[in-house]
Amino acid sequence: MTIGDRRAVEVAVGGPATGDGPASTGARLAWADVAKGGCIVLVLFWHVIMKDYLQIDWRLDVPVPGVWGAFGELLLPMRMPLFFAISGMFAASAVQRPWRAAGRPRIARFLYLYGVWLLIHTAVLALAPDFPTDRATSLGGLLAQLTVSPSNLWYLYALALYFVLAKALRRVHPAVLLVAAGALSAVAAVGLLDTPGNRGGLYQNLVFFLAGLHLRQHVQRWAQEMTGQRLLLTAAAYVVVLGVVRVTGAARLPGVAPLVSVVAVLFGIAVAVRLARWPTLAEPLAALGRQTLPIYVIHMPVLALLHLLIADPIAGLGDSARLALSLGLPLSLTVLVLALSLGVHRVLLAARATWLFDLPEGRTASRPSAAPPNDSTKETTCPAPTYPGQIQHSST
Repeated sequence: MTIGDRRAVEVAVGGPATGDGPASTGARLAWADVAKGGCIVLVLFWHVIMKDYLQIDWRLDVPVPGVWGAFGELLLPMRMPLFFAISGMFAASAVQRPWRAAGRPRIARFLYLYGVWLLIHTAVLALAPDFPTDRATSLGGLLAQLTVSPSNLWYLYALALYFVLAKALRRVHPAVLLVAAGALSAVAAVGLLDTPGNRGGLYQNLVFFLAGLHLRQHVQRWAQEMTGQRLLLTAAAYVVVLGVVRVTGAARLPGVAPLVSVVAVLFGIAVAVRLARWPTLAEPLAALGRQTLPIYVIHMPVLALLHLLIADPIAGLGDSARLALSLGLPLSLTVLVLALSLGVHRVLLAARATWLFDLPEGRTASRPSAAPPNDSTKETTCPAPTYPGQIQHSST
């Protein structure tokens, strides 16, 4: 990747570049890194709950697993839309560049990473056939995941697709684009479109990418003007919306799901802005936010293999031991999966397998003098959002 290409990627995803990124001074938006770090932790947490914890035969007299499941469900409308809104913000300048300048870092790179890690996931997940996640079991299935029905790595696929759409339609009025994308999200969220694999996520989240891209100044203003009172009001609004949707079953109505996510995104930004002012919490979250790519692509195989190792032994423990483990396993296993994912990433970099995390240099590309950053993509994935009363056991 050329210096110019790498700079384009860094600006597009909030990397340490200066210039025409969304931050007025060219510096990273601290709250954006914090938000991404928090989201990737919540992604792991949800996957641990749904794909490991709730698959274990706990045989308890108290509904501890159900409580963990309900808790994880509360933030589902926020994570994916917030990620895409941030991605759209950092894509705004790249959309204005020529296709040749933007194509390699913004399209080819993400499709390359998607293809490479799809093959790795397919191979590793074959070792855990009972692990509940989407995987190809035939050549036809693999081709489908590469093209029309993306796998649980679909966020990388979506980044390339969304950028192509945003650039191709950049002369269309933003209001028209947002209304059209919002309508697509609304009908997909209530099951009016066929959404095999993770195609539903593609349909539902385009509107948030476009909103981040076209409304980034409004998003930045919301973040800059954040106060404690506004945070509390936003939190209250989110709780009220979740409660109303759950009680009334309104998630079945077209348009409700995207509106819930709009409130959730505003709440997520508010929380990230406030956390960014507390170094003790902000620094580790921001560090994770700058390493979301390796965490995302590595964590699912790690979790699958751990589930293969621990599920049956835990189910075979005595009543007291199972109850004790049920209280804290989601948190402790999330930390373990996170640590192992980062550890595997370091080992792979030490083995010079940088091609697993970046598009290899072309023969004519001039190499930058500095080594590539650990997370040059700095964008990750979350499962497609589901909403209270409409929990989908997604393959992601």
